[in-house]
Amino acid sequence: MNKLEQLRTMTEVVADTGDVDAIEKLQPQDATTNPSLLLKAAQLPRFAGLVGDLQQSGDMESDACDRFAVAVGSEIVRIIPGRISTEVDARLSFDTDATVNKARQLMALYAEEGIAADRILIKIAATWEGIRAAEILEREGIQCNLTLVFGFAQAQACADAGAFLISPFVGRILDWHLANTDLVINDPNDDPGVQSVCKIYEHYKEHGYATVVMGASFRNTGEIEALAGCDRLTISPDLMESLAASDASLPRRLSPTTRTSEPPVPLAERAFRWAVNEDEMVTEKLADGIRRFAADQEKLERLLATGH
Repeated sequence: MNKLEQLRTMTEVVADTGDVDAIEKLQPQDATTNPSLLLKAAQLPRFAGLVGDLQQSGDMESDACDRFAVAVGSEIVRIIPGRISTEVDARLSFDTDATVNKARQLMALYAEEGIAADRILIKIAATWEGIRAAEILEREGIQCNLTLVFGFAQAQACADAGAFLISPFVGRILDWHLANTDLVINDPNDDPGVQSVCKIYEHYKEHGYATVVMGASFRNTGEIEALAGCDRLTISPDLMESLAASDASLPRRLSPTTRTSEPPVPLAERAFRWAVNEDEMVTEKLADGIRRFAADQEKLERLLATGH
């Protein structure tokens, strides 16, 4: 088996793309989208007709974006066996009520497309407000993917809230350390992004949390291989193809264990905010991630409104 095939025997492989053609070719279990990926998808010939229809619909820009996200997601979910992750507008990241309402709207649009709720994950930025929104939605049966996870406190709070899944970012953590420290990576296990996911994974398994750990935002195949055995990994098509091109052995690095201790006391809001504040990397990357997704959301809105 090639490395991608070996990885699939120990980890659920998720496609990190809105490119339906790539998903059909690579056949992942699940797929994830975000505003940046949807912006790229809107410029593909495959979706030209849909984009044209939305431009003529007269819908509000945000409504057109939601309909485009759900249309792409619906097409994807019909060719994969698992779930599609669709992201709430990043500009709502600090508004719990607005995030909950937007998630409900997205689920209603999916229902109109005939897509069952158990095929969808709603992606929400792992701010304190976003985590609280996920807690409400999970109780309603709307399962969530808490994204832009850069620090351990975020992961703790997501598990406390009963989130279905978290997406700790690997490559963006590495980016920050390479830009702001004298870190030299001689081995993938030295990668601070890899170390972050390993710490979260071990904490979840030790305390028996059901929340799924899905490593995301990879810069190279070495990071992916160092996390072989993680619950899920969401991988771009080019890195998936790189793994498929190698027949070398891929050893398992992470393995689930039975719970060895009770979960700790849930993290209080002030402790969460202080932990995020005290970690410069987490503070900067969370804010930067939200800004980037919001900027691409605005670009997508303009594209669907004006064609450019």
